[in-house]
Formats: sequence, C-alpha cells, structure tokens
Amino acid sequence: MSTYKNKKKSSKIGIFNESSLHRTLKFNYTGTGGKTEVEVNGFVADGIKKNGEYIEVQTGSFAPLPKKLKEFVKYGKVRIIHPIALIKKIEVYSTDGKLLYRRKSPVKGSKWNIFNALIHAPQVPLIRGVTVEIVMVDITERRIKDGKGSRRRKGISLNDRELISWHESIIFKKPADYLQFIPFKKNEKFTSSLLSEQAGIDKWTAQKALYVLTKLKIVKRNGKKGNSWVYTRVK
Repeated sequence: MSTYKNKKKSSKIGIFNESSLHRTLKFNYTGTGGKTEVEVNGFVADGIKKNGEYIEVQTGSFAPLPKKLKEFVKYGKVRIIHPIALIKKIEVYSTDGKLLYRRKSPVKGSKWNIFNALIHAPQVPLIRGVTVEIVMVDITERRIKDGKGSRRRKGISLNDRELISWHESIIFKKPADYLQFIPFKKNEKFTSSLLSEQAGIDKWTAQKALYVLTKLKIVKRNGKKGNSWVYTRVK
C-alpha cells in the first residue's frame, strides 16, 4: 500500500521545508565537486559548481531573488533553475499515510509559465551575469487531507513535490533570448489578444508576458486601439 513520508524540518539554513523536487535539482545542477547551501554575505546560494557558477533553484516567484542575485554576481555567474511541470500527478493521503486517491492534473505547463515567476521581478534577466534556465519536467505532488490546507484546496495540505521525469531545458542568457515569445516581425503592430491567438495562450498569460517583455525592452507600447494597448517588437 502506498504511503507518504512526512518531511522533517531541518535547522540547517536554506533547507527548511525543502521539497524533493528542489533538492534533486539543486544537487543535479551543483554537480560533482560543487558545494550546496553556501552563505554569501548574508544570503544563501543553493549551490556553487566546481567552475564557480552559482546555482539558485526557484520553484515559485522570482520576487525574493533580485537582492541576492546582485550579491552573487559580484563573485561569479549565476544560473536560476526554474522547473515547470509539463505533467503533474497528484496523490492525496490521509493523516496516517494511506493513499486515498491519485489523479492527473488537467493543467499542462509550458514555457509561458516563466512569466508567472517573472511578473513580480521583471528586472531579473537584466542583471548582468544571470542566466535563467527553464526545466520542463513531470512531477508528483503529494498532498495530505488534514483540514489544514487552503480553502482552494478544500483543507488539503501540500506535503511534497517529486521529480518523475525530465523533458528539456530552455536557456535565456540575455534579454534578447526572450524574443522567442513574440511571433511577430519587427515593427508589426499587435495586441495582447492577437498574441494570445497566435501563441495559443490565454489572454491573462499574454498580458503578463507583455508586461515583462516591455520591462525587458523587447516590445514597446504604441498607444491604444479601443481599450487595448498596441505593441511592437523593438528588436
């Protein structure tokens, strides 16, 4: 019978409530000869590779990153690893560890999910020496029916995320690499609705993407058409 293991809280700096997904990526990217959980002027890096590159695994928003990144780049290059779940399998357990049910999430991730992370810190790709790497993965998300979770999850708490398989990586070394998100020619006018249609994404995702890409000077606003902003590619 399937059971879950309660994650133990660690007193070691940087790994309090660390998920299995985060831990696996941290060790994989730090590699042989590297070090994990290294303190740098009051900030903790997930890892430092043998070649001196800093590794920062960020599974959620990039909002907490700018200050620490600006400190890390004083000493070497930094690579942010951001996993996006292409497929997510959900397992729900009782408080005594028995599997109640499992299902596959209907939500399928894509590279466009990077804007969920960048929306609150669009300046991150502009920091010199910072590379963003999207890792498309399949994961298992383990939850506990304990009555302590959010209302959205109907009281079911998130216990852990675990890597199942790895599909591909998409690497952004400089702002110009984000041009791949704009399926229009230079100076061609478009709106968020047209981007949504051309890219096959919802309008809210298109709006978030355009906000970030405007900050990165990949696109610019050129007035309005009705209630919608009109954009053009800058590069």
